[in-house]
Amino acid sequence: MIASSSSQKSSIRNDKTSKVQRIQDGAFLVVSQLSALVVLIVLLGIIISLIINALPALKEFGIGFFFSADWDVNKQKFGGLISIYGTLVSSFIALIIATPLSFGIALFLTEICPIRLRRPLGIAVELLAAVPSIIYGMFGLFVFAPFFAEHIEPALSSTLGKLPYLGVLFSGAPNGIGMLCAGLILALMILPFIAAVMRDVFDIVPPVLKESAYGLGCTTWEVARHIILPYTKAGVVGGIMLGLGRALGETMAVTFVIGNAQRILPSLFAPGSSIASTLANQFGEAEPGLHFSSLFALGLALFVITVTILSLAKLMLKQMEKKQGTKS
Repeated sequence: MIASSSSQKSSIRNDKTSKVQRIQDGAFLVVSQLSALVVLIVLLGIIISLIINALPALKEFGIGFFFSADWDVNKQKFGGLISIYGTLVSSFIALIIATPLSFGIALFLTEICPIRLRRPLGIAVELLAAVPSIIYGMFGLFVFAPFFAEHIEPALSSTLGKLPYLGVLFSGAPNGIGMLCAGLILALMILPFIAAVMRDVFDIVPPVLKESAYGLGCTTWEVARHIILPYTKAGVVGGIMLGLGRALGETMAVTFVIGNAQRILPSLFAPGSSIASTLANQFGEAEPGLHFSSLFALGLALFVITVTILSLAKLMLKQMEKKQGTKS
């Protein structure tokens, strides 16, 4: 009787516990779904707001707005080509500089660096991501740009500037402020993001794979190329896209050093403009009308560019997985 009573109490207790767990699981499911729904609602609200406010400019100038280099506030003629060009060029410069540096940093921290130094060096890299963007802009304007104009740009002009076809990119007066300077500052800003992601994904590679490769006589570079990169390609691409997204939307740092000139010149030394810098400089002074609407159209263009690039990156990853016969 005692054993039967104890068994019944235990069964009742288990039933109560399972009911509580089901309630908790249900509540957690509802909260998770609501959180995801809030994100989608906010995103949808942003898209609708951009489209509604950009409609007057798009009706006035049509699709040609995105391919026109006109930007004259007095004549009420606006086009987004200059800002779009500056955004893409400066971000591309930042990406081609920051990606190999980030890969080298991540590989050093995971494979070469002494164990006692890995944590402090990793923290130092991550601290760069905590520096406010305006600090990067002030550093670029008052420290880096003068040094760049005095030492780096003349050297580039006298070497790469003499090459056929490529030389036009490194021609012109060395004034320090321009597209190349903006790209370098952006590279410094996105480097810790990409390096941190790469380091984390490199750490998840099973040690047995790397040890087997080293046991066969592979060098560190061969292990990185044939073992680490294929195993972590999704994470590596994700880190690069994270850095690119930061570069595309960066505002204050670029505004300080890009020159904010509404023109397109082939030289990377020349000042230019990006979507973010144009919005930062003119949004506060824009009056309701075509000028105001054109700035929203630029914001819509930046949104479309970002979504397009991320979508292409996802498609590229899927194609890579298909070629390897795997499924995400």
